Amino acid sequence: MAKVFFTASYVRVILYTFVIHLLTSSGKKMHIVIVGNGIAGSTAALKIREGGDHEITMISDESEFPFARTALMYVFMGQLKQRNTLLYEPHTWREKNINLFNGKVVRLNSHTKSIFMSSGKQIFYDKLIIATGSRPVMPDIPGTSLHGVQGLYHLADLQTLENTVRTEKGRAVIVGGGLIAVELAEMLLSRHIPVTMLVREKSYWANVLPPEESAMITAHIWSKGIEVIVNEEAVEILGSNGNVCGVRTKYSGEVIQCTLCGIAIGVSPNTDLVKNTNIHVSRGILVNEYLETSSEDIYAIGDCAELQNADPGRRTVEAVWYCARTMGHTIARTLCGERTSYTQGVWYNSAKFFDVEYQVYGEIPSEIPPSVHTMYWKHPKENKSIRINYDKSSGVVLGFNLMGIRYRSSVCLAWIIERAHISKVMKELSAANFDPEFSLRYEAELKSMYHTLL
Repeated sequence: MAKVFFTASYVRVILYTFVIHLLTSSGKKMHIVIVGNGIAGSTAALKIREGGDHEITMISDESEFPFARTALMYVFMGQLKQRNTLLYEPHTWREKNINLFNGKVVRLNSHTKSIFMSSGKQIFYDKLIIATGSRPVMPDIPGTSLHGVQGLYHLADLQTLENTVRTEKGRAVIVGGGLIAVELAEMLLSRHIPVTMLVREKSYWANVLPPEESAMITAHIWSKGIEVIVNEEAVEILGSNGNVCGVRTKYSGEVIQCTLCGIAIGVSPNTDLVKNTNIHVSRGILVNEYLETSSEDIYAIGDCAELQNADPGRRTVEAVWYCARTMGHTIARTLCGERTSYTQGVWYNSAKFFDVEYQVYGEIPSEIPPSVHTMYWKHPKENKSIRINYDKSSGVVLGFNLMGIRYRSSVCLAWIIERAHISKVMKELSAANFDPEFSLRYEAELKSMYHTLL
């Protein structure tokens, strides 16, 4: 019979795993490690603390304290200090007894239930939450590695942009036409840098917004002094001495001279942590309805997570602040003893196109299907509009799209969830208005339009 030899370190691992299993199964205090301190990770940490006295460690290689990523543009524009972007005051984490660790996780070992830091430190966990967010997608074209070519997502991107605009004073070309593209354009415009935006669609965000809203925002961007070239994209980024000097367009072949090229064609889930592990990955880290990965006691939330089964009409990866926050709430309930499934709920998003606020609730596709009636009102002089979609046969309200006008999310979402009839919504429409008391309101115009349709 062959002899079996066990090293001391192997025995320690076996004993540690056995003890963790006993503690977890008996409901005793656990060590919960969260990798990532964005809105998903920080929400999970705080909600777990509300539900129990588990040891919590939150790790980030980007910043010591969680911050609002969407506020980075205002730091660049001089409207906020970086400390003003923090999600919570620094003392919050100490008072909540949540350990913050600033460092990079380079490896995960699900068998020993441990992670390894770039410093060499090994951290053991009972439960691991991966909330590593997204990273900018770079186009597969020559020149993306040149100095002056960058995305805008991480804190480091802000500093890179700051360094570039201090030394380079030419034109900027933004490749892409999403929300980040407009943010970047507004930032550069605040420094008096001329901007050209290459938009692949026939108008800005035409794959998301209905035609009327897309045309409105395209014209609004133009009015700010930004050149918008539609039906076009970059095929090559040109360089000189390692620096970007121009962008060649795909269809016209034109070369647009520039000293900065912003890439804003989207983001993709950051799945680096689970490479070379047994955790299943597709576009993102695959999770079931309980946000569990294929490896026991490991969860994924936020932008890095991909649902194995999305709700009808929804995407498996939704890199949206509201979705990430909800995932944080959901996983906290599960880890505090109330196993809870994640539901995508009613779609909701908001943004700003310079000074035009945008809100969407429910189903507002870029192309309205034949079974849906859309009621659209636009202000005759200002960039303000209201769109309400409802089912033709049942009259059930499906969604709201608002430009330059605020509606209360609780009211709109309640109408959609309860499948309210359009007649009820019209009758109670003023209850949704969230504009300041002395602002002009436009319920009467919309109601008049509705009555003409009857």
